[in-house]
Amino acid sequence: MLVEKRYRENENYVCHEFKGVMKETIPWLEYIADEYHCRVDKKEWRSKYNSYVVYDYEPFCSEGFEISMTISSRFPQFLNFVKYLYDEKMAVINYLNDCIEI
Repeated sequence: MLVEKRYRENENYVCHEFKGVMKETIPWLEYIADEYHCRVDKKEWRSKYNSYVVYDYEPFCSEGFEISMTISSRFPQFLNFVKYLYDEKMAVINYLNDCIEI
């Protein structure tokens, strides 16, 4: 899921929040964001069972946590391209998982 926010101080500063990021794709997403002049503002591990439990680092046991990342950029085109690459990667992973289940 993707949430877009624009800050009032500067309309060119755009921020996207990626929710439900898989643990294995975090390094890839950080690399792609850096390559396209974007910045990872925040990574959060939110508990699926207790809404008040939020970590800004990977907990010892990451089972039962949902990962969300906030990525920002001054250039909306770069951020949209990062979103496109992420969506395509997730589509390929889901397709391959479906092929395995058949």
